[in-house]
Amino acid sequence: MEQVMDVEKVDSLPPEDLKTPPEDIKKSSESSEPDSGGGVGDAVSDAGKSGGAALPQVYLRGVGFAAITEGECVEHILEELDAGRGGWVVTPNLDILRRLVKEPDFAALTKDASVMVADGMPLVWASKLQGTPLPERVAGSNLILSLNAGAAKRGRKVFLLGGDEGTSEKAAEILQERYEGLDIVGTFYPPFGFDKDEAMMAELTKTVVDAQPDIVFVALGCPKQEKLIIKLREQLPGAWWLGVGISFSFVCGEVKRAPKWMQKIGMEWVHRLWQEPGRLFRRYVVDDIPFAIGLLVGSFFRRFSRKRNG
Repeated sequence: MEQVMDVEKVDSLPPEDLKTPPEDIKKSSESSEPDSGGGVGDAVSDAGKSGGAALPQVYLRGVGFAAITEGECVEHILEELDAGRGGWVVTPNLDILRRLVKEPDFAALTKDASVMVADGMPLVWASKLQGTPLPERVAGSNLILSLNAGAAKRGRKVFLLGGDEGTSEKAAEILQERYEGLDIVGTFYPPFGFDKDEAMMAELTKTVVDAQPDIVFVALGCPKQEKLIIKLREQLPGAWWLGVGISFSFVCGEVKRAPKWMQKIGMEWVHRLWQEPGRLFRRYVVDDIPFAIGLLVGSFFRRFSRKRNG
């Protein structure tokens, strides 16, 4: 993979080395096979493999993550587009990993993903504890900036789909002001219940397909965005699709991201919990904290188990 040192990183993150991962990362990820305790089996074990060269993989609870940096993820997408191949990037955080492990029906939604990257520091910590380190967190809310920067330089067309009402248009304006030459060929806000309305789905599909984008950012939250991507991909098989949750609101500034120091130490979830306690308390505190403890402890012991088994 070519070096991509000119790809713009998100302002909220510290400068990172965007070179190809060191050999020890590649070797450790290639040797990290899915463990039998994952609970998802083959549902996501092919994530990270597109029509081109397979990316190095690290497995956490049976879920395969591409062992690449944000910059390498951007370059991979752009290179695949140059080769005429489309794909789908999924960016699980801790909560989504929990659901992938515990809910087979949910895991099945992402079985055809081309690339799966870790959008959460607990996942990066777990990979290091088990001796198969992921190089860094690759967040969807960062890719919406760095991938648009790359798209502008390579002349690729972008579509923004979803978000809260008005945010896709505002995000498009901000991104085009920031990245000279960025070609955003369309935006669309589907109203509540669109997925159960045949006429609305037909209008949505026609709008996106007629725009013929190379990259589509879908901001509807999980799992609604994944379900929509599955429906639309067959209409535009040569495009790349990314589910980015609340990211349009981040770009617009309507929802503030956590400070840099909180992002760096893996505490961005605390900031989000403070913003929306009623909606997120059960998810983050009741469900995710116990899962995180089990993930980290299990990863630590798995490291020594791998050593004993040689």
